Amino acid sequence: MKQKRSMIALAVVSVWALSMPMSQAVDFTDAKGDDKGPGNYTYPTDSVYKTGSFDLTKLKVNKSGNAVDFVVDVNSSLEDPWGMGVGFAVQQVFVFIKNKEGGYAEVPPGLNVQFAKGHEWNKLVILSPQKKGRVLGEATTKAAKFGADIVVPNSTRGSNRSIKGSVPLSDLGGDGNVDGWSFQVVMQSNEGFPEPDSLLARKVNEYEGQHRWGGGHDGNCDPHVMDVLESADASQKDQLAYECGPNGESVKMATLKMIKK
Repeated sequence: MKQKRSMIALAVVSVWALSMPMSQAVDFTDAKGDDKGPGNYTYPTDSVYKTGSFDLTKLKVNKSGNAVDFVVDVNSSLEDPWGMGVGFAVQQVFVFIKNKEGGYAEVPPGLNVQFAKGHEWNKLVILSPQKKGRVLGEATTKAAKFGADIVVPNSTRGSNRSIKGSVPLSDLGGDGNVDGWSFQVVMQSNEGFPEPDSLLARKVNEYEGQHRWGGGHDGNCDPHVMDVLESADASQKDQLAYECGPNGESVKMATLKMIKK
């Protein structure tokens, strides 16, 4: 009888364990010192833009239960000079996810990039020091075509060199196998007073200014991107290569690729 009870208990535990969502984690490292966009971007002149603070060094994605945690590391200690109250202020991170076939080649306005064929994204998680309501409000107004595929954590926090946010697995869709998904990270700067055609993204100009990146173009043809994930067959230089026309129009748009472990 005792043996029978033990077998029943073991069977119950086994069924319970199989029904629980398994933990999965993937992480990507990125080269240090490449926070120069296509190669020659320069930081704004205001002291709040510390050297290395837009230098993406790592992305870690961890599925635990019914939540997916995102951690993005930069090459400088985070600060909150604008009093955002969440441990960081000047950065804004776009984490693009491909977890099924098809998707979007176009991205929300203000980044001036696209995704290559076969590398289209399905979900975008935005890690911003702005409140969730502000980010989603901007997305509804300026990027309505993407609808619920833009996901914002209820709370995004920064500490030491890490920006962290968590979202429900159900908001990301796909098959739930995080370790089989592909990712791309766009390091941007939180812009509290964005232009009408920009989703809270800070622009890059020809010359840097107090709150403007330099080394790009004053037209609307250069990628407004400081750093991205790269791999052996998708270097940052190649992904962010662009060409402008004589009137600042885009001749060749920067084209990103998804990175997979």
